Amino acid sequence: MNHHRQSPRTIEIDTRLVTTGVVLTAVGALTAWAGMAIAACAVFAAGRRIIREMDVPPSQQAAAKLRQAKEASRAGMQAWQSTSGTQT
Repeated sequence: MNHHRQSPRTIEIDTRLVTTGVVLTAVGALTAWAGMAIAACAVFAAGRRIIREMDVPPSQQAAAKLRQAKEASRAGMQAWQSTSGTQT
């Protein structure tokens, strides 16, 4: 039997390179977050500007479309009832 003890292998890591990698990753992440924040601010500002320049505010447009939908639904129901009433 071969009872030679093998010394455990050790991994040698250059901690300077690991530290440099961590620092560069952190700086890159912060730069990316800053870029996303700036882009989001620009998009939101453009959206607000578009809404401000509209002739009719979105809330009034939505209310008008809701009224139209209710009227169309009511007209459709009346048409259906009038057709059903004449066939019976």
